[in-house]
Amino acid sequence: MAEENPRDLVDLTHDKLSVDAVSESVTCPSCGAISIFIGTTRNSFDGNKVVRLEYEAYVPMAQSELRKIYADIRARWPTVRHICVHHRLGVVPVTEASVIIGISSPHRRDALEAVQHCIDSLKATVPIWKKEVYEVAEPCWKENKECQWTEQT
Repeated sequence: MAEENPRDLVDLTHDKLSVDAVSESVTCPSCGAISIFIGTTRNSFDGNKVVRLEYEAYVPMAQSELRKIYADIRARWPTVRHICVHHRLGVVPVTEASVIIGISSPHRRDALEAVQHCIDSLKATVPIWKKEVYEVAEPCWKENKECQWTEQT
């Protein structure tokens, strides 16, 4: 069985995300590790009850930034085989996934470290914006503390 070329997959969608789809997209016969990160909507923030999140993105730029992250991952962890990021746009109810990242490699350390780097870099550089909608308080657009395009105080 011939080994597949490395895959770099991105899906920014309004559809519900699937862990199985991400896992299957990075499965590879030569890889003994698939690391998955799932970011979900939690039901509270700073004492406010969260009802849902709403995401918006500048899709072409988000895809371009993710590809830069993938290139960085491949430079840092050359054994990484496949990389996949699915990020939901629009409304994401409590407990549902906003982002799923899957990375495969022959050994666990590279896959685990690459997944951590991927989510941290995504939050810092990819133009995807999140609004928290609360049960009582006014909705609030949130910026990630890692975000590089805002002023840090």
